[in-house]
Amino acid sequence: MIGYLLAHEVTIRLGAFLSVLVAMMLWELAAPRRRLEIPRVIRWTNNLALVVLDTAILRLAFPVLAVGLATAAEAQGWGLFNRLDLPVWVAILVSILILDLAIYLQHVLFHAVPGLWRLHRMHHADLDFDATTGLRFHPVEILLSMLIKLAVVGAIGAPAVAVLAFEVILNATALFNHGNVALPRGVDRMLRWVLVTPDMHRVHHSIDPRETNSNYGFSFPWWDRLFGTYIAQPAKGHEGMQIGIEQFRTPRDLWLDRMLVQPLRGPASGHALDPANDRR
Repeated sequence: MIGYLLAHEVTIRLGAFLSVLVAMMLWELAAPRRRLEIPRVIRWTNNLALVVLDTAILRLAFPVLAVGLATAAEAQGWGLFNRLDLPVWVAILVSILILDLAIYLQHVLFHAVPGLWRLHRMHHADLDFDATTGLRFHPVEILLSMLIKLAVVGAIGAPAVAVLAFEVILNATALFNHGNVALPRGVDRMLRWVLVTPDMHRVHHSIDPRETNSNYGFSFPWWDRLFGTYIAQPAKGHEGMQIGIEQFRTPRDLWLDRMLVQPLRGPASGHALDPANDRR
């Protein structure tokens, strides 16, 4: 079974990604949480074009991606879990949790370091919030993220099937928690104990820097609660909060060419350690 999964890695990942993306888009059309301000044709075409560009650059830059490295590490006995005599299911579960914690810490880092924030703020500069926002990352950030992921996978010796499961989960939850969808309050309240919900993550996309620099989790919500970065609700409510950052507020900034040069434009204001945040 594991051999079959690894042999069909690309098909599994692509199939899961497209299935969740289409499902989220249909859900957003049927039961939107907020009224969108920007026409979908502008945002969807540019956000989807960006993910195609990111994927192409990633494949060209790295001859071996995370699952491939995990397979090689297993064969060579590299990394922590390839040297410990643990049940496979324990190694898989713990590897998924460690990888998710690494993504959380990476996210915090990209908000705290001004140079990294210049890259990451492109994700926050979307003027609306829906599933395609979860695909909107600068190519350089994607490359740096892959380097970090490869380092973690190699260091812990994560089983290849755990890496595949983690990447499928991460892609699916990123689309889900960026969804412009309405969940019943009771369902949201219970679900956010085990999964980052759209209402929880939407706080992270508030224009208020104190809210922007909170709720960093992508898949599991425990890290935010554990490290004190959790905010339950936005101060102005989900209908009243403004999406985005202060620097890039025009529809023209949503075009692919403008997104790619955003790291070079203007000061790196709004990052987590910016003293100006305390005066707002």
